[in-house]
Amino acid sequence: MVTSPELPRSAEALLADGTVVNIRPLARGDHNSVADLHAYRMSPENQRLRFFGISRRAPELTADRLCSAPRPGFVALGAFEPGGGLLLGVVECESGPEDPGRAEMAVAVADDWHHRGVATLLIEHLVHAARAQDIRVLVADALADNHKMHKVFTDLGLATNRRWADGELRIEAVLDETATPYLDAVEARGSRADNASLRPLLRPRSVAVVGVSRRPGTVGHSLLLKIRHGGFTGSLWPVNPHAGQVDGLPCYPSLDALPGAPDLAVLAVPANQVAAVAEECGQRGVRALVVVTAGLSHTQSTGLLSTCRRHSMRLVGPNCLGLAVTDPEVSLDAEFGRATPKPGGAGVAVQSGGVGIALMEQLDALGIGVSDFVSLGDKYDVSGNDLLQWWEQDGRTRLALLHLESFGSPRAFSRTARRVARVMPILTVDAGRSVAGRRGAASHTAAAATPTVTRQALFTQAGITAAHSIAELVETAALLDSQPLPGITGTVAVVSNAGGIGVLAADACTDHGLTVPELPVPLALRLAELLPEGSSTVNPVDATAAAPTGTLVAVVDALAASGAVEAVLLCLAPTALGTVQSTAEAQAPLLAGPGRRTRPVAAVLLDQREPVRFLTCADGTRIPAYADAQSAARALAQALRRSLWLAQPLSSVPETPDCHPTEAASIVKRYLGDHPDGGWLEPPLVARLLGCYGLPLADAIWCDDEESAVQAARMLARTGEGGEVVLKAHWPGQIHKSDLGAVRTTAAVDEQVRTLYQDFVARFGERMDGVLVQPRQAAGTELLAGVVQDPVFGPLVVFGAGGTTADLLDDRTARLAPLTDTDIGAMLTSLRTTPLLFGYRGRPPVDRQSIEDLLARLSRMASDLPQLAEADLNPLICGPDGAVCVDARIRLEPRHIPDPYLRRLRRLPDAPGQPA
Repeated sequence: MVTSPELPRSAEALLADGTVVNIRPLARGDHNSVADLHAYRMSPENQRLRFFGISRRAPELTADRLCSAPRPGFVALGAFEPGGGLLLGVVECESGPEDPGRAEMAVAVADDWHHRGVATLLIEHLVHAARAQDIRVLVADALADNHKMHKVFTDLGLATNRRWADGELRIEAVLDETATPYLDAVEARGSRADNASLRPLLRPRSVAVVGVSRRPGTVGHSLLLKIRHGGFTGSLWPVNPHAGQVDGLPCYPSLDALPGAPDLAVLAVPANQVAAVAEECGQRGVRALVVVTAGLSHTQSTGLLSTCRRHSMRLVGPNCLGLAVTDPEVSLDAEFGRATPKPGGAGVAVQSGGVGIALMEQLDALGIGVSDFVSLGDKYDVSGNDLLQWWEQDGRTRLALLHLESFGSPRAFSRTARRVARVMPILTVDAGRSVAGRRGAASHTAAAATPTVTRQALFTQAGITAAHSIAELVETAALLDSQPLPGITGTVAVVSNAGGIGVLAADACTDHGLTVPELPVPLALRLAELLPEGSSTVNPVDATAAAPTGTLVAVVDALAASGAVEAVLLCLAPTALGTVQSTAEAQAPLLAGPGRRTRPVAAVLLDQREPVRFLTCADGTRIPAYADAQSAARALAQALRRSLWLAQPLSSVPETPDCHPTEAASIVKRYLGDHPDGGWLEPPLVARLLGCYGLPLADAIWCDDEESAVQAARMLARTGEGGEVVLKAHWPGQIHKSDLGAVRTTAAVDEQVRTLYQDFVARFGERMDGVLVQPRQAAGTELLAGVVQDPVFGPLVVFGAGGTTADLLDDRTARLAPLTDTDIGAMLTSLRTTPLLFGYRGRPPVDRQSIEDLLARLSRMASDLPQLAEADLNPLICGPDGAVCVDARIRLEPRHIPDPYLRRLRRLPDAPGQPA
């Protein structure tokens, strides 16, 4: 029986100019709209290009076809104004029974919506829907003079084949949604559309504050005062029906009474009024909202976001502090924190209002100015991902500071962050590390995949600098905002005017993974010539309390210019000798020195009260000074990690030939059809699924009775080490079979095999559903590889020490799929047991290429199959001749994971507590 295909879900997305449209499957009720689009809203010329001629019946016939009942191999989508509005364009494709993987397609857009990206957006969603129906190639025919359609396919990013015949161009597009050129093209289009939609929010020319009160101390009154006194360069319109004026400004009774449509409206009204006021804003032509109101119910929240989508308004909040823009052409301070943001290069986005207030006050005290400050609040719409894309192109931001409590689409965020982190540091606070891991996990892999591990994998791969506290975030920002990055060796020279301080600083550097090397002899001799008698030129360098200011300057300069170290840490204590007697005088060596060195320089001033502050050099440049050596060393270590990440070559997802994702998807579909709740696969099905991706599984024979086990042992004895075989008892839901005595090794002798089988039956009884017989493998390095499908972050690939001691050693690393070649290389070299892979104490090195290939294939399987809840390959026996998995477990569960790269706006969860 042929079942109806699953239709794609409705989605809202941005056009090139920032307008919101709704993309959804066409239905019978759309017939008149489709016919009208083709008959009356396309010029005769565009009708000719679409139908290869003029036909009065063509619009009606097209509507009949596009709005017919769903059928296999057929997809028809429409782009509508949100809220069930006007049809803007359609796209369709249909495959035939002779070649179901190949479909003919066509697209049409109303004349007044050309050049806004409607066709491209429709085709992107068609590609996604067609792939879900196993369509691999789209075929489009276009007339020779249909240059617009030629360009659409050229810019799409898909691999295409083109053939000319009889004045027509046939374009065949290969549908690979994971191909880098296509993802890059989609990302670039999405970024441009996103930035266009954010312009009214972050560069408004007019602002309305709705809910202004005449009472001082209220949120609405405070917002108006801060906007006004902050020097906003545009038009400012307070709205309150009960006030004639506020703070000397005329107050308007309603949005309709305003002299114009404001770009941005800031809402400080009660929760039960938010949705209605937002609707008024939309009808007035407002393009962006900041909603500071808290306490919205789920119904009120849904109404607010629906209104914003319907009127193409971007939304910050609700439940937020507001935002600030320091661009001198705007100068907007629409937030009610205590500090007033100063102009600068730090883009700041936070979810927590309390964190935002604390962070802004610390940045203000330190002297780091901001380009934009956005309090995201409940983050219904505008997210950290949006802001990273804005800061990437705004020409002002050079440092991004984020505090995000949740991620709407971590994989999309990771892809954006990887790109943006190449041009500016991205710092975040790693919140939520105290969440308990997954207790009682059914596999070693799942036990390792705690929320902390998952977030750290995201940050590591994306090049994000993750701090453990706001204080550490600010300390690291001070260094990254003022100093060049160190080189990748991580070597530091410590200079002090008191030996004990230098020793403590050197220890701090070592604690954080930095190296304090012995200085080269010529450099040490040069320093000895500069320093007073009794000084020490080993590293740490003890200049003694008698060293004058000029000497300290010369020593720091000599070390920074030497090339022997990548950073210099100057530690000073106030003394009664020499010139360094107070904090003010401790600045002298730095103020007198050259401001722009090629190596980072930081100071530790022991009598400094502030955790970190800047010392301003004579040329205006700044050097961070810390009150504690641990803080300084930690900041330098974060800078080193950024240098190492930037030094990695641009990577790509490795090729994995001879994979069969369609067959794998079919296996998964059949299993879940028979087991709607999912479950652990039996060994034969595990072998089939791993085989679809070429994952190396040891030879094995599944046996459901004693006689078949004896026969299997005879067959496998020739390949077993020492002529021995391994018998493994199996039953559904089995956990850690070795601990249960369900794994036994024996000579391939009939009677011994029978005895073992009978022992299994006696001990495990009816719950045992069979025995797996394998040849015993030669000894090798035992490793583990696996996958856990995180419901928010997607598939996490885990790799580490394996075997029965895997949990005891707890030596694992993890990365989010899809893995790049750089990710795989880092995983192989980041274990404590890594030396075993390269040969250790006479043991031969393992075939690392086979492990790399295995991880790439495991990553591919995890990315292709969202229903893969867990996969545990443990142990992998690795040696000079390759790697083989001798035990594998796979659990499937029904799950639909949205494509993280498909262009669409966030939607609220169906019920409170679910991720958006």
